Amino acid sequence: MDHLSKLENQSIYILREAHNKFEHLAMLWSIGKDSTVLLWLARKAFFGHVPFPLVHIDTSYKIPSMIEYRDKLVLEWGLNLVVGRNEPVLQSGVTYPNGKATRVECCGTLKKDALKQVLDQHGFTGVIVGVRRDEEPTRAKERYFSPRDKHMEWNVEDQPPELWDQFKTDFEPGAHIRVHPLLHWTELNVWEYIERENIPMIPLYFSNEQGMRYRSLGCAPCTVPIRSNARTVRDIIEELRASRTPERAGRAQDKESEDAFEKLRRDGYM
Repeated sequence: MDHLSKLENQSIYILREAHNKFEHLAMLWSIGKDSTVLLWLARKAFFGHVPFPLVHIDTSYKIPSMIEYRDKLVLEWGLNLVVGRNEPVLQSGVTYPNGKATRVECCGTLKKDALKQVLDQHGFTGVIVGVRRDEEPTRAKERYFSPRDKHMEWNVEDQPPELWDQFKTDFEPGAHIRVHPLLHWTELNVWEYIERENIPMIPLYFSNEQGMRYRSLGCAPCTVPIRSNARTVRDIIEELRASRTPERAGRAQDKESEDAFEKLRRDGYM
């Protein structure tokens, strides 16, 4: 069995374990490469059917082609999509693009608070998320089954041990659970799997006529493309093997303060 099949099997096991152990489960879908690979794995795990709703948090500042790609796959794959938006904040205009909030504050209200609104409205007590340990230092502290309190706050110092394949799946009443089936994957693994499975990706990941592409996708005002000649998945794989640039180097909100991202995650950010 090759390394991609081993990664796939582990992730499918975690997805099935989560579906078996937790009621009122949903999956976050950011439309990016990681969460789309996670969606592909869920379709494999449950034989072409995704047995829980997908949640997309729409800040209203996504690149338009991201929404087009989302809606296209929803129709083609017959997905149950729940879209969350923090309408009061959007209507008030207190956002970073309007000059009335910092980037981190904007992420907090348009992503974290919007997610909590969706969880409360639909009664979701567990959320499957496509984060990876290698993507960002704070995420390296996560567990596959990670409890939050009723306010979605994450106590990073009080996480259950996970030894080998022994996962804790019984938690105190009222706990909110984040499930991370891709923790053990790397960015290179993700693109190798995309190539093997021929998973349809949004064109923003591939170099355009100006020699630019996005390595990580977020809101348009806070995400910048990188210079690249990678026009195919194979090109991206070869580029990654030679690169030492951090994956989220183009995500401006990570740079506002040294611990900004960790504070967001402790408060319930994706």
